[in-house]
Formats: sequence, structure tokens, C-alpha cells
Amino acid sequence: MIPDFQSIMLPLLEITGDKKEHTIQEVRDLLEKYFDLSEEERSELLSKSKQQRFNNRVGWARTYLKKAGLLEYSGVGSFIITEKGLKILQEKPSKIDVKYLKRFPELLKFIKPSKKGKRTKDKEIELLLEEKTPEDLLEIGYEKFQEKLLSDLLEKVKQCTPYFFERLVVDLLVNMGYGGSFEDAGKAIGKSGDEGIDGIIKEDKLGLDAIYIQAKRWSNQVNRPDIQKFAGALLGKKAKKGVFITTSMFSESAIEYARNIENKIILIDGEQLTKYMVDNEVGVSEITSYKIKKIDLDYFTEE
Repeated sequence: MIPDFQSIMLPLLEITGDKKEHTIQEVRDLLEKYFDLSEEERSELLSKSKQQRFNNRVGWARTYLKKAGLLEYSGVGSFIITEKGLKILQEKPSKIDVKYLKRFPELLKFIKPSKKGKRTKDKEIELLLEEKTPEDLLEIGYEKFQEKLLSDLLEKVKQCTPYFFERLVVDLLVNMGYGGSFEDAGKAIGKSGDEGIDGIIKEDKLGLDAIYIQAKRWSNQVNRPDIQKFAGALLGKKAKKGVFITTSMFSESAIEYARNIENKIILIDGEQLTKYMVDNEVGVSEITSYKIKKIDLDYFTEE
């Protein structure tokens, strides 16, 4: 399990207790072994970020220790323990966290708002930052927002007419790179007329292969017989690929059947449908964005 940034503080300080200069990468490697992280845990990324979650938390643990005066930078990308840090290690604390570090005025300047008349909201934020890093809080807020967006979006899709739903499917598939042009895909969906098939689209812009579509704006669960019927229609067309899209969900037997048949049938339920819509910007629009930046250490390296 990946430790929170506060759990990293004490072992990080102990590593620097040898009074030598250390790089952040060197410390990360030692801490990965200390916490016995698996390869999967080491490579886990923050949501919507290329930064590894554990590395981010190590960085914040170092920042808090530095702001408290227990560590100091000794060069580009290097840091070393201070006399104050050594004194803390001599006390042999069982744990170092934000609450423990609040004894140092230097840290209070870092975590408390500089303005007078601190509002209740500022206090709440301060308490949250004692438990989570800013990136953790951004991630939690983002995920909560996404959960509500996906739920509201699915309800909206279920209210659409069958004709609008077909058009929505066209928009989504084209945005995902299937169907050739919008005009080609629009002509294909809803025009098949074959029982069990709602449309046929190109797999790519060149039309090297075809994908057969079943798009159902249903409220009831899709069961195995529905998938068997679609598979039979594919067999009649000598087709090898199909996509069954629904606003509801699939039964376990339906999923198992689609997994084990020779033909490739992709099942997209309501939850996955809305995720694809958000990822491919169908039926949603951006209201704001935040760019999270970090110092470019390469820029400050003198050759």
C-alpha cells in the first residue's frame, strides 16, 4: 500500500541522518524498499497526470521537512539534514506529521494564510492539508465531480429519442476514429434493416473492415438471449466484429457469453458509454481547466 505523505516524513529524515547530501531520486529508491512497494504501486500515476503517486508524496514530505527547517537544499536537486533535523532525530520520535511540525514557526508561515481575519473556509482547508497533499485533494475533487457528471449524463441520454440516440452513437464512434467520415457513419447507422443489426460502420477511414452495431436505448438489463441474437446476425453476415451499445447494463451471463464466443463482440453499457462520451467530448463541454506546473531543474543546471 502506498503510504500517505506524512508517513514518509520520519523515514525520509532518518535516511538523511547520515549528514550526507542526497538527491530526491536516491531517497525515492530507498523509501520504495523501506515501504516494500510492489512494481505496480511504484508506477501508479495520479489521475490525469504523468507523475507517479508515490514520487509526489515523497516530494511533499520533503517540502514539509524543509519548510520546518529540518532539511535544506545543498545544490541543484540535492538536499541535506540541518542541525535542527539532527536534534529531532536524537529525540527519537515515533512519528513525524504535520501536527508534530507545527511546533516550528517556519512551517506555520507556510501552511497558514498570510492575511488577517482568517475565514472558516481557510481553517477547513488548513485541516485538509494536514491529511492530504494538494494533488490528492485535487484528485478527490475531480473524481467526485466526474461521478456526478457521468450520472447526470446517463440520465440525459436515457431521455433522448431513439433517433437522437442513434445520432449520438454516430458522433461517438466518429470521434473515436471509427466510421470513416461523419456522413458515411450517419448513413450506415440505423439503415441496415437486418434483424439484430442496427448499423454497419467502417473500422477505419479506408474501410478495410466492417463493424456491426447494435444500439439500444433500454432501461431493462440486456440478457444473454439478446447477445445470442446479435451473434447470430453477425454469423449470418459472416462478420467477425460487433459492438453492442446500451444505456442499461449487461447480465453476467450475457458478459460471459460474449467473452467466450469466437466472434469479437464488445459490450458497452450505460456507465462505459458516458465515460467514452466524456473522454471523446460528445455531449459535454469544458468549463475550466487548471495547469499544474513544477520547477524545471534542467533549466537551472549550469554546464
